[in-house]
Amino acid sequence: MRSGNRHVGPRVQPERNSRCEREDQRECEQGCSRKKPVQDDESGGLHARSVATETLRRVNALRHKSGRAAGRVKLRPTRKQPRSANLEPSEPLQTLDALEVETERNPVRAVIWLHGLGADGSDFLPIVDELDLDGLPPIRFVFPNAPMLPVTINGGYVMPAWYDILSADFSSRREDPQGVRSSAAELTKLIARENARGIADRQIVLAGFSQGGAIALHTGLRHPARLAGIMALSTYLPLADTLATEAGEANLDTSIFMAHGYDDGVIGFDFSKRSCDQLLAAGYPVDWRAYEMDHSVCMEEVRDIGEWLRRVLA
Repeated sequence: MRSGNRHVGPRVQPERNSRCEREDQRECEQGCSRKKPVQDDESGGLHARSVATETLRRVNALRHKSGRAAGRVKLRPTRKQPRSANLEPSEPLQTLDALEVETERNPVRAVIWLHGLGADGSDFLPIVDELDLDGLPPIRFVFPNAPMLPVTINGGYVMPAWYDILSADFSSRREDPQGVRSSAAELTKLIARENARGIADRQIVLAGFSQGGAIALHTGLRHPARLAGIMALSTYLPLADTLATEAGEANLDTSIFMAHGYDDGVIGFDFSKRSCDQLLAAGYPVDWRAYEMDHSVCMEEVRDIGEWLRRVLA
């Protein structure tokens, strides 16, 4: 991992009999919220949570235990994308480094998936093979690497981050608007690169975990062209107070998949649910899911993500 060793990335939890909540209603059922305080390390920063190899190990162990054959979809790894992708010979578009895999040759759909704080583009690569995407048109999964930034809550450590985190309570008074908007601009460039490669906005899903999910939400809801969907895992709505005046009309009815763990000690369940409720109140179609897990990913959630992707990318 690059400089800074505190990582808030996904950890796949073993499957178990869990309380999984699906809410399409506009109000949360009573008694569904549970929250733990943010888990700090000795310097008050966020704990390291996982690395890509640990995610892959857990996924493979679960697959072996269930007797499933590996590789429901045969992924085609593509080369690490350079920072420069030419839209016009005279006008290069500078984009973030990204890892890519394709489900088949000549993809006509794209999922741009952003990792969490301290992780990198490889973090969710192992999960793609678990999504059961047989029968869908060819899809390109793009996993960009966040820029290296000092993170205040982690003592100023320089690490992969989409924006600075000033406080564990994520209050609007302690947000980093400039950082959020800067990463949103980078994500918009990645959308433009997919357009240049022949994939229209309406065939693109913006996705992310934790910080990455916040950027996916922020960018997708303001994007001027219709998207296929927005997926926000274990996250919240940043710069929420500006959404009403900045929302893109094209995505007012775009499907949004939001998922969170009841026991999330990094981004509290109640905080994420308030973001969901705000979106529902504004008329957005949010498919809300909650699981018995912490700031991580569980296999029930992975299956639900696959089901949602099959719907929005059909």
